[in-house]
Amino acid sequence: MAKTVAFHLQKGGVGKTTISGTLACQSALNGNKTLLIDCDPQGNLSSWFLTDPPKYELADVLQGKCFVFDAIVKVSMIDNLYILPTFGIGGGLKLYSETKLADEPYVLEDLVKEVSEQFEHIVLDLSPGLGRLERSALIASDEIVTPMTPEVFSLDGLEIFIDELQRLKKNMRSNVRHNKIIINSFDGRIRQHRDIYNAAEESGRFKVFRIPVDPLFRKAQEANRVPQVFKVKGRGLKPGTLEALAELDSNIWRN
Repeated sequence: MAKTVAFHLQKGGVGKTTISGTLACQSALNGNKTLLIDCDPQGNLSSWFLTDPPKYELADVLQGKCFVFDAIVKVSMIDNLYILPTFGIGGGLKLYSETKLADEPYVLEDLVKEVSEQFEHIVLDLSPGLGRLERSALIASDEIVTPMTPEVFSLDGLEIFIDELQRLKKNMRSNVRHNKIIINSFDGRIRQHRDIYNAAEESGRFKVFRIPVDPLFRKAQEANRVPQVFKVKGRGLKPGTLEALAELDSNIWRN
């Protein structure tokens, strides 16, 4: 049975897609059969890992136009990695979330259960916000990990998200776990970054991880490549970045 993890905060620009995709790649590189589910109607994760539009996407599965395994695509750039894509074809996922999802709040949970016997790890990438689609994805997960940037507004967003998540867990009778934070684009030379990290850690509610600032993430996405193996002029991810990813992989999947 696969473990399912969603990376979410109802704030844009914190690196949810980058972290979702990179951690899924780390899982696959470690030999685990891993599935990415692109739950963001914008489909940025799918555009990163697939160069050609797929025959089917997540919205087709949810609307019963195809079986789930008909829509899952092998990511050619890396072994053990698969994706259930969203390419925004006709805005199908957004339309579904606005019209039918209210009557089917557990549809993503049912989908995850259907595929979990075929995969070891499942990663959900969500859009910002906390609407019906995001709520359905969160209750389909075993664990929620929150990425944030080292700025005060992200801390405010975290507090709001914690309150919203508590209500969601109560209303939907969910036991999803939420005890990990990832501070993305961390630069230890900047005092504010250190202060935000310390504030998050001193709260005592979360295990706090840091991913350093590393421009190779953006370059790998632009090139449709896996960050861990992509190089520009012979240089790949910084050693500190690789260490942070290894630590995250160990804690997320083995704890």
